[in-house]
Amino acid sequence: MGRPTDEGGAAIPRAPSQDAWDRMNPEERARVVESLPAEVTYAEMAPPEGDRHQWAKFRALDVLRGYFGHQRRTAYVGSELPVYYPDERRFAPDLLVVFDVGAHPREKWLVSHEGRGLDWVMEVHVGGDRKKDAEFNVRRYARLGIPEYFIYDRSRERLEAYTLASPGAGVYVRMEPTQGRYVSRVLGLELELVGDRLRFWAGNALLMESDELIVRMRERIAWLEQRADEEAHLREDEIRRREEESRRREDAERRVAELQAELERVRASRK
Repeated sequence: MGRPTDEGGAAIPRAPSQDAWDRMNPEERARVVESLPAEVTYAEMAPPEGDRHQWAKFRALDVLRGYFGHQRRTAYVGSELPVYYPDERRFAPDLLVVFDVGAHPREKWLVSHEGRGLDWVMEVHVGGDRKKDAEFNVRRYARLGIPEYFIYDRSRERLEAYTLASPGAGVYVRMEPTQGRYVSRVLGLELELVGDRLRFWAGNALLMESDELIVRMRERIAWLEQRADEEAHLREDEIRRREEESRRREDAERRVAELQAELERVRASRK
């Protein structure tokens, strides 16, 4: 197992090569999985970029987890999870999606152990040097065979997207938007920047964030309560109407009975 070092000289753990992994027995593999750290070092991380970075990442994470949690195809959606490709320097992308795997929580993603590499990655850039996201990661993610890579540049409020022309291409092709939207064939969704928010579309349906869904649910509840009140008033009016009709019918029947009795008295007096 190779162990590259960071700038301070500390060893950075690296997953074994696929050949080495294939030669291991289950116990040896379990030890490798257990030994690989579930966090990255400060030297490997970008400096904190504040709320604009965090909010953009968590909103996208929220939408994607909510959407794929209700689809037939299983998917794992993660954020800043240490990812270990065979004999490669680890990395922790802002967002990642892998299909056809369990959605249970994980502390790290070891490709050899999971049996799958990443299907989709997005990095959120706010400030500092763009080379890591816009140049180095473009080359690395393509070389690793990640089918699609998106960059949400918050400093410029711009979206960039890259795709592999074929599974083994090793080099990305830049995607172009159609009417402002990028079509992600991997996700089966369309992505678009609207103001300062990244929006996801499933066909003509906008995928809402949790706070938006809560507002929508509250509006729906308020509408249902208003509808229930209106229906209750209608029922009360209907009950009053029926009671009034019943009283009128009873009055009419009583009047008819009185007239019939009066008529009988008149007939009796004439005999």
